[in-house]
Amino acid sequence: MKIDVVKWGGGLMLVLFLMAGSAWGAWAWQVNAYGMKLATQQAAHQTMLTRLANASSAQILAEQDKRFALEQWLAASDKAHYRDLSDEKAKHARLRDRLATADLRLSVQLDATAATGCYAVQTSTSTSGVVYDTHRAQLDPAHAQRIIGITDDGDQGLIALQACQKYADRVSQP
Repeated sequence: MKIDVVKWGGGLMLVLFLMAGSAWGAWAWQVNAYGMKLATQQAAHQTMLTRLANASSAQILAEQDKRFALEQWLAASDKAHYRDLSDEKAKHARLRDRLATADLRLSVQLDATAATGCYAVQTSTSTSGVVYDTHRAQLDPAHAQRIIGITDDGDQGLIALQACQKYADRVSQP
C-alpha cells in the first residue's frame, strides 16, 4: 500500500504543479490583456483631452482676436467722438464770439397776423434785407448767448448719444 500512496502522491503533486502553472499562465495572460486594454483606453483618453485642449485654445485665441478688434474700434470711435465734440465746441465758440462782437445778430421771425396790439413790433418799410416778406425782431445779445449755450449743450448730447448708439451696435454684433 505504501507504493500506491507514493505513486498517487507523486501524481497528485504533478497535478498540483500543473494547476498552479496553468493558473499562473492564465493570470499572466489576463494581466497582459487588461494591460493592453488599459493602455488603449488611456491613449484614447489622452487623445480626447488633447483635442479638447486644442479646441479650447482655438476658442480663446478667437475671443482674444475679437476683443483686440473691439478695443481697436473703441479707440478709433473714441478718437472720432472727441474730434466731433471738439469741432462742435469750436464752432459754438466762434458763434458765441461773433455774437459777442455784434458781428452776428440773432433774430426771430414774427407772425405778422398775430402782431396786433400795443406790444406789436414796428414793421420796417426798408426793402434791403436777406429775408423777404417777413417781419423779424433782433434778440438781445445776452439772450442770444444763452440760446447758443443751450444749443451747444444739446449738440454735445446728440454727439454723445450717437457715440453710445454706435458702441451699442458694435458690441451687440455677434
